[in-house]
Amino acid sequence: MAQKEEMVQTEEMETAGLSVTITHSNERYDLLVTPQQGNSEPIVQDLAQLVEEAIGVPLPFQKLIFKGKSLKDMETPLSALGIQNGCRVMLIGEKPGEDTGSWIRSSRPSSHFISNPEEEVELKKLNDLEVSVEKTANHLEELNKELSGIQQGFLAKELQAEALCKLDRKVKATIEQFMKILEEIDTMVLPENFKDSRLKRKNLVKKVQVLLAECDTVEQYICQETERLQSTNLALAE
Repeated sequence: MAQKEEMVQTEEMETAGLSVTITHSNERYDLLVTPQQGNSEPIVQDLAQLVEEAIGVPLPFQKLIFKGKSLKDMETPLSALGIQNGCRVMLIGEKPGEDTGSWIRSSRPSSHFISNPEEEVELKKLNDLEVSVEKTANHLEELNKELSGIQQGFLAKELQAEALCKLDRKVKATIEQFMKILEEIDTMVLPENFKDSRLKRKNLVKKVQVLLAECDTVEQYICQETERLQSTNLALAE
């Protein structure tokens, strides 16, 4: 009987907490997320706060990614997002004091010759991913121009609502593309002596992070324009 009660208690402990692996730059952290604030199971907010405590990236600067999607809604249970014991979540974000602009300076070619053929293979993969990032960044720039045209009234008012809706879908697709690139970067295993590859990977991640922040800004502007348009239409109807 005592053994059965012990098993029940163990099961309750396991359901209360969730074991998650956080990947950040070249590091991996195994964290146990427990529910807070009287919740029956952990939510995104619980994970984000634990990440801040354990890894040191402040919550406002975190971007948590699971299966190519950003975890934005802090009140959503992790289980509702498909996150189970042993799942891996990617963290993008800088600890206080880290230089977020270094990718710009170090994106230039290395001045010394890479003699390790194995590292050259990894650098080739990173170069290919960098090309994908640039292509997606160019697409984002076009979306930005499209939004600017709508904001400046270059499109007839009766067409703006549909155009904003399509633009929002395009931006979301662009975000997903950046997320997929990040996940592909994250799967690369680079030994300690692959210094050029590790530096390039780190800077490429930072570059994508900057572009994702730009995507978020574009999304906010689209939302503002949509709300403005709805308010105008409502006022005209009245």
